[in-house]
Amino acid sequence: MSARLVELVRRGPIATVTLDRPERLNAVDLPMLKELRAAVAEVEADPGLRVMVLTGRGTAFCVGGDLQAFVAGKDRLRELLLEMTAEFHAAILGMRRMPAAVLVAVNGVAAGGGFSLVCGADLAVARRSARLVSAYTRSGLTPDGGGTWFLPRLVGPQRAFDLMATNPTLSAEEALALGLVARVVDDGQFEAEVAAVATRLAELPGGAVSSLKQLLRHGGEAELEAQLRRESLAMADSATRPETLARLEAFVNAAQAK
Repeated sequence: MSARLVELVRRGPIATVTLDRPERLNAVDLPMLKELRAAVAEVEADPGLRVMVLTGRGTAFCVGGDLQAFVAGKDRLRELLLEMTAEFHAAILGMRRMPAAVLVAVNGVAAGGGFSLVCGADLAVARRSARLVSAYTRSGLTPDGGGTWFLPRLVGPQRAFDLMATNPTLSAEEALALGLVARVVDDGQFEAEVAAVATRLAELPGGAVSSLKQLLRHGGEAELEAQLRRESLAMADSATRPETLARLEAFVNAAQAK
């Protein structure tokens, strides 16, 4: 039996979903995304849950797609990316639809798909040492995970283009100033603060969080679904370019040489 890649733990009205591949800095591959989709579906289907905390085990939140898996599957990379984004985007839509508030606990670096997950949170809390970067275009790929839909709504279209085209690495404080996260907490107090915020949300009167979530996010859902489809195709098509594959292979070779 293969090791679990995503852990789901329920404690009363709070579910904690943990990306559990710390040795790879929670880089996502197809099996992990399938587990994430399944975990999100469980939370969405449970009316007793009011809060879903999404975090990563170890020193990183999520560094995005596993580029080693991309290179290993280069002969069918377009098909692989379409499969991966289908699972990822189903999870994104599930988190969007679910009545439970999605609290993203950014315990370390958030890059690529991890960056998109932060952008799509109902509320994100970051460890002060966390770092955030879009990163996709460094390897010639285009964003997924709804990043191109969420980010312009948070920071405006020009700033979103800058963040996704030039890939600056943001400190937690810079992410706070831009509105990518709602709170920054000293590392030693991070877990306690996440637990306190989750408890506070869960203790609000029944339906209050769900209604607030829907009011704040009303409208544009069909547009989000359409944008997710566009992201899937754009990423898959970008992967077919020789220069993109060359960048992916160079990145993986450099990482393995360290």
